[in-house]
Amino acid sequence: MDCFVSNSALMLRRSMDFLWTKQSCILDNIANAETPGYKTKYATFEESLQEAIQSASHKGSTAGEIRSAIQGADISVEQAQENTRLDENGVNITEQMVELARNGYQMQYVMDAINSDFSLLRTAIKG
Repeated sequence: MDCFVSNSALMLRRSMDFLWTKQSCILDNIANAETPGYKTKYATFEESLQEAIQSASHKGSTAGEIRSAIQGADISVEQAQENTRLDENGVNITEQMVELARNGYQMQYVMDAINSDFSLLRTAIKG
């Protein structure tokens, strides 16, 4: 079935996976904003994806290599090391609320792009 999925559709799927993971981290951070010793969690993906695509582009950039690069890019969750408060909790609630809003807009953008792809596919099938 993956042979029918374009690299752009795969990229949208991986982007949504990342944004979902990021949303989960942000919500965990907000829920633990008053928990002593809690360290802020954050998700990373962009750097891993960029490195994977740059590595694939040095090989000649076939569609299969780009697909492998997109699939191989890691989504990881890490903990911040700094604690800015006396209770050793690293959550800045204002920062997390801004990130929550930003992430929501990014998710909406990706969903709009996915819906657009399906709309084009539906039009192609119906004729």
